[in-house]
Amino acid sequence: MRKAVLYRKLDKERVECVACARRCKLSPGQVGFCGIRGNYNGDLYLLSYGILIAINVDPIEKKPLTHFHPGSKVLSIATTGCNWACAYCQNYDISQRRHIEGFELEPEEVVKIALETGSDGITYTYNEPTIFMEYAHDVGVIARKEGLFNTFVTNGYMTDEAVDYLSEFLDAATVDIKGNADNNFARKFIQIINYEPVFETLKELKRKKIFIEITDLVIPKVGDDLDKARKLARWIVENLGPETPVHFLRFHPDYKMLDYPPTPVKTLEQHVKIAREEGLKYVYVGNVPGHPLENTYCPNCGKPVIVRYGFEILEWHLDQENRCRYCGYKINIVGTLKRNYNPYRSRFIFVPVRDKKYVSIDPSELVREGLRSKISLENIDKGVI
Repeated sequence: MRKAVLYRKLDKERVECVACARRCKLSPGQVGFCGIRGNYNGDLYLLSYGILIAINVDPIEKKPLTHFHPGSKVLSIATTGCNWACAYCQNYDISQRRHIEGFELEPEEVVKIALETGSDGITYTYNEPTIFMEYAHDVGVIARKEGLFNTFVTNGYMTDEAVDYLSEFLDAATVDIKGNADNNFARKFIQIINYEPVFETLKELKRKKIFIEITDLVIPKVGDDLDKARKLARWIVENLGPETPVHFLRFHPDYKMLDYPPTPVKTLEQHVKIAREEGLKYVYVGNVPGHPLENTYCPNCGKPVIVRYGFEILEWHLDQENRCRYCGYKINIVGTLKRNYNPYRSRFIFVPVRDKKYVSIDPSELVREGLRSKISLENIDKGVI
């Protein structure tokens, strides 16, 4: 574990975590909602620092980031825990676990693995990276020095302090919105009060010049209101700009929502239509491999400039400045497709880490040990024991 950066003292013993918008106030021996940040003897610690439950190389399009270094490979890492409690989470075994487990890897080791696997960057994903921000920061700073980029897949439920901190190393973020940012949906299925902190985070990320793509998981019956989708699209245009890429993702039954059906493709298409009507230029359907709305179309001439199937790029019709080869319109993309890109060469790479130490920790017991040791020391000082 490592002492946290993102916290403040409330008094001699109590602390407030400022990593996420929950701002948990903790007494000694208490662990925050996320399960990995706790008060140890009057200071906040990231209890899972350097302990990874998942590490793998993925295509960047899996995040999804389709307008940021397309065709690249990213080393993806995660710890346990999360600051949300999504009833539909496909990674619930990682995110909702409240027992810290994984392989011990120092930041330098993570960057070394990224370089050895030929990764172009590192993505902090699978669970919410905000909660292990200090570890991500230490990895990310080293990664940048080695010429790697850093991206988050995040729910965006952060604080201004957290955005300031991540701006020291982060290059891009996929911000995952659910159910069209409906606050009733958020309270029932995510266990947050409202989406306001997410919108504030998005504006801060924009101000920090961090590249943003947005996803919206569309869930039948409870998170597919078209009026809410229109309101969300309008907010994005007005606050982030019409060239912000937006992905409407198909829901599939998982975790506590197995009784809900997959999202009808027609519903996703309706969402795309509405978003375009509101002025968004790059709108996609996700989790429907082979759908025409996986492709990038030139906002000026309407021709497909990037043709995709799933995570792979099949056709590329942009010049070196990312201008449409048909009409010259500048497409909002950071980076360009590498000359040696091959859609038939897998970008999924298994990362063997069995030589690393595997640990299993009860976070509550860990912070209580600190409380007991403090009490013991105080008793010794008082001559009680």
